Amino acid sequence: MKRRKGSITLVATAAALAAFLFTAFALPAQQAPAVPQIVPDNPMHPAPPAQPIPFSHKKHLGFGLQCKACHTNPDPGALMTFPATSTCMSCHSSIAKNKPAIKKLAEFAKSRKPVPWVRIYAVLPGVTWAHRPHLQAGMKCEMCHGQVAQMEAMAETTSVKTMFSCIDCHQKNNAKTVCETCHKN
Repeated sequence: MKRRKGSITLVATAAALAAFLFTAFALPAQQAPAVPQIVPDNPMHPAPPAQPIPFSHKKHLGFGLQCKACHTNPDPGALMTFPATSTCMSCHSSIAKNKPAIKKLAEFAKSRKPVPWVRIYAVLPGVTWAHRPHLQAGMKCEMCHGQVAQMEAMAETTSVKTMFSCIDCHQKNNAKTVCETCHKN
C-alpha cells in the first residue's frame, strides 16, 4: 500500500506541475494579440537619436498607457504631437521625481517650455501625408512604427517612409495608389 500512496503522490505532483506549466504557457497565448506590423523593418537599423531626456516607450506602455494619452492629433491632422510637459508631470510630480531626468523634465515644466524632442519619423519633401485619415481607417501606431511597446528608445525601425511601403499598404487595403494621393502638384 505504501507503494500505491507513493504512486498517487507522484501522479498528483506530476499533475500539479503539468497544470502549472499549462497555465504559465497558456496565459500569454490568451492575451490580446499584438497589433501586426505591416511595414517592413528598416534594413539600415539606425540607432535611436539622442533625446534631451531619456524616455522608454517600453516602460510607459508597460504601465498600460495608450499612445493617444501622450500623442494627440490636432487639426489639420498631419502630425502627432509630443506630450506637453504638464502631461508628463501629471504623473511625475510624485513618481520618480528625484531622478535626474525627471528633475530636468520638471525644469522644462516650470519654465513652460516644451521638451525639444527629436522627431524620429518625418514626412519627406514632396509628399503630402497625414496621420488622421490613416487613424480614421483603423490603422494602429504599431502597424507603421513597429513594436513601440518593446522599445527602450524610439528609433526608425521600419521603412514607413519609403514609397514601396506606402504603395504596398495601399494596394493591400484597396486604397488609392495614384500619384496625386501623396504627391500634390
